Amino acid sequence: MVTRKYDIIEVKSKILHAAAKLFLSVGYEKSTVIKIADEAKVNRGSVIYAFKTKENVVCELVALVLEYQFKTIEDLLKGKTDDKILLYACETVLQLHLAESSEHMREMYNVAYSLPNSANVIYHTITKKLEYTFKDLLPNWETKDFYEREISSAGVMRNHMSIPCDMYFTMERKIQSFLESTFLLYRVPDQKIKVAIEFVKQFEWEKIAESVLSNMLSYLESKT
Repeated sequence: MVTRKYDIIEVKSKILHAAAKLFLSVGYEKSTVIKIADEAKVNRGSVIYAFKTKENVVCELVALVLEYQFKTIEDLLKGKTDDKILLYACETVLQLHLAESSEHMREMYNVAYSLPNSANVIYHTITKKLEYTFKDLLPNWETKDFYEREISSAGVMRNHMSIPCDMYFTMERKIQSFLESTFLLYRVPDQKIKVAIEFVKQFEWEKIAESVLSNMLSYLESKT
């Protein structure tokens, strides 16, 4: 029997939603293909047919999560600023807070940056964001230059997400360290770095991250 196109789309949507729910609740490692299939109420063969591997499920989820992060910050800053560098600062601060919100989220970000295919999705998605953000400062750079530098800045992001905050490495210190390190890679002037660090302090990031997590599954369901 020939599987209809809209049947495949519906099955993929169920699988993505189920996987996201499991990743957030029990973590990536414990979310086996069988558990994903059970949560989605499809058979294991459907998961394999639709995605081939669990890593490919992660790839699609990463693209959607990044899109949701960008949308959240665009909505947050609407009417407040159209400064590209401040926008980027807020996007990255949100990601740091999301990673800090639970160990399952920290695991998911580490997995996404570690697996070759999902890391590739991140590199190419963020390269576009970097070129849009910093092109005015670096007019002679081409897309390949931003891509190469993203390899470096992705390492900075991953390392900052991987280390949990403690009494010494507070979230405030983590944000400052990340923004200073990353913006230097893109030759952002010192004064602008200070402005960005002060700008992000006005928002209640823990509440914003909590809202993003609580609405993530609904957003994924609407997009898939």
